[in-house]
Amino acid sequence: MDTANDTVLITGGGTGIGRAFAEALHAKGAKVIIAGRRAEVLEGVCAANPGMVFETVDVADARSIKAFAARVIAAHPDLNAVISNAGIMKAEDLSDGVFDMSVVDETVAINLLGTIRLAAAVLPHLQTKPAASFVTVSSGLAFVPLAATPTYSATKAAIRSWSQSLRTQLAGTSVRVIEWAPPAVATDLMPGHAEDPRSMPLAEFTAESLALFEAGEAEVLVGRVKFLSEADRRGDYAAVYAALNGAH
Repeated sequence: MDTANDTVLITGGGTGIGRAFAEALHAKGAKVIIAGRRAEVLEGVCAANPGMVFETVDVADARSIKAFAARVIAAHPDLNAVISNAGIMKAEDLSDGVFDMSVVDETVAINLLGTIRLAAAVLPHLQTKPAASFVTVSSGLAFVPLAATPTYSATKAAIRSWSQSLRTQLAGTSVRVIEWAPPAVATDLMPGHAEDPRSMPLAEFTAESLALFEAGEAEVLVGRVKFLSEADRRGDYAAVYAALNGAH
């Protein structure tokens, strides 16, 4: 990514890693459009970062995504980088055989279908640019699942697989597909993450990620995520899974 010159759209840009990365790109000189469901939150971020702009979107709604993409492209025809960051993470206890399908449906709609639908809406435009990027956000849990968040972990594994396939199919085009796989970061994605000493500090995560994006990495994997992302290669997947989930 050419962070000083890109025009970047970031969904889920009002809070957490989305806001932090939007602000980092804005400080580097990029033109940044943030997006999310809550206009008041996005307005606050833009007020704190003069020159940043926003659009609202519900990435769980296919029609909302299509209309949103059309608005953004019309208003910002120089758009050449899209970061599909919107996501939710909810714990699910399936031990009694009772599923809350509303959680399952919402998680799949936002985390997986939201990214695929956003790609469908923006890729024709990105392919008109001499150099463009489409960034998916998976997770360290795409490599080793957290049993307490089964649907979240599954959607992130699916995003990783889908990103690899999309990268291969777009290899002959001007669009680079980049997968960003965070570890646990000190944000409010789940209750307790922000206060958990095992979570990576947000500023540290943002700075390391930015350096990897600028270096041209196709998979943005900070050092703290490699305990998970390299488990299979190291041959200690079972031990890592047990450490993450507790031995059973």
